[in-house]
Amino acid sequence: MTAVSTTRGWAAEAVRRIEADYNRSADTHLIRLDLPHHPGITLYLKDESSHPTGSLKHRLARSLFLYALCNAWIGPDTCVIEASSGSTAVSEAYFARMLGLRFIAVVPASTAAPKLDAIRFYGGEIHMVDDPRTVYDVAHRLAAETGGHYIDQFTYAERATDWRGNNNIAESIFAQMTFEEHPVPAWIVCGAGTGGTSATIGRFIRYSRHATRLCVADPVHSVFHRHFADPAVTALPEGCASCIEGIGRPRVEPSFIPSVIDRMIGVADADSIGAMKALSDRLGRRVGGSTGTNLIGCMAVADTLLAAGGAGSIVTLLCDGGERYACTYYDDAWLAARAVDWQPAHARARRFLG
Repeated sequence: MTAVSTTRGWAAEAVRRIEADYNRSADTHLIRLDLPHHPGITLYLKDESSHPTGSLKHRLARSLFLYALCNAWIGPDTCVIEASSGSTAVSEAYFARMLGLRFIAVVPASTAAPKLDAIRFYGGEIHMVDDPRTVYDVAHRLAAETGGHYIDQFTYAERATDWRGNNNIAESIFAQMTFEEHPVPAWIVCGAGTGGTSATIGRFIRYSRHATRLCVADPVHSVFHRHFADPAVTALPEGCASCIEGIGRPRVEPSFIPSVIDRMIGVADADSIGAMKALSDRLGRRVGGSTGTNLIGCMAVADTLLAAGGAGSIVTLLCDGGERYACTYYDDAWLAARAVDWQPAHARARRFLG
């Protein structure tokens, strides 16, 4: 048997393992919340925390591995490298372990410790950098040094997932909404880290000819919403950074497709954390900071919909659970040290949620 046929056989088995893992997993839940101060408008949360690795990034990691395998970029001895603030790397470490591959995550030094622990739990290695802007170059360098593959979520997120369907998150949302009062959402709200999720949802909406509009909620200290308002802006000023992990970037990533987005909202970190805490109170369990960002976006589009005299549904993403942020967003001392005034947004979000 030739080396090519051996590698081809390994890749076929790798794809089978990933697909079998998907087949063993149920779809994520859609949680309905009535909004007493917005009559006729209903909020739905797509709970991505129920994936095996606990976040929305599980979908992306699966797609990225399948994309790399089917492009013959990963073989039985490939070291896989990723630049990630945590959740994507956690999920990719899971799939790398499944395939018996070495995995190295290049992460900012500020990444929450529980995320680092989760990467290590799945057998991944950690390479920390002090300056988050250097994660790309360091990932490329490590790939060259190890003879490995930089899987590069920021470039391939928008193309690794089939936006026309094939069990992507948009298709799942619309299928689960079928029997609701307003089965076609007036708005879907999500964040942008790579831009892959917003690209998938925006394209699917157009492909399916839905009237749904897409709103992307973005940290104030992120370049995406600035680029949406002014395409000439492609990077943040020096020293400008958000503390909301998983969304927002200092530069416009190749996977960010602004043309499929109808509205972008810049959200202050304190507002994200206040909304996160209010939603945690409402659900009786902790959610992560990016989910709080999404909720602020939902509040804005709900007010717009109500002011226009409309009724309908709004769908957003519960991106991950709050357990990974016990030492940051849920730590009073951590918040106080950063002077995060989250209480006003907490009060507004509590009223919104009833």
